Amino acid sequence: MNQNRLKADFYQRDVLLVAPDLLGKQLVRVLPNGIKLNHLITEVEAYKGIDDLACHASKGKTERNKVMFMQGGLVYVYLIYGMYWMLNVVTSVEGVPEAVLIRGITDYSGPGRLTKHLQIDKSFYAENLMESSRIWIEDIGFSPEFTTTPRIGVDYAGSYWANIPWRFIVE
Repeated sequence: MNQNRLKADFYQRDVLLVAPDLLGKQLVRVLPNGIKLNHLITEVEAYKGIDDLACHASKGKTERNKVMFMQGGLVYVYLIYGMYWMLNVVTSVEGVPEAVLIRGITDYSGPGRLTKHLQIDKSFYAENLMESSRIWIEDIGFSPEFTTTPRIGVDYAGSYWANIPWRFIVE
């Protein structure tokens, strides 16, 4: 196993610590044909549990979001607009539903574009990033400067949650 692969203790922290710490980490995806893709994570958004009205967990545990209630280090994927898979990393500890949406990687901006490039689909739901042979995240020793902005597309959550600066972007 790769020594640089992030371990459980990285993920099993508060989402507002994990999200900015994911910037500059290397997302590794081994495609079905054996090709290995490596991309730096350049943009993420944090979703913080049942109180965060922009978070899927704010409505309680459902079939769609139940992985968010498991331990950090798992993958949460869901489909939007019937065509784009969204790649999320579950954080925190079991029973505390938090996740980080991966919005950008080197050469691919936008969560739908990056999952298409990485060939991410429903089969990745609850994939363990510490053990998977097809997707994981590595620490390559790069901690970039970053800026924060409000999250994108969450106006439905109300002004407070729509404007909270939990989107982190490499400068």
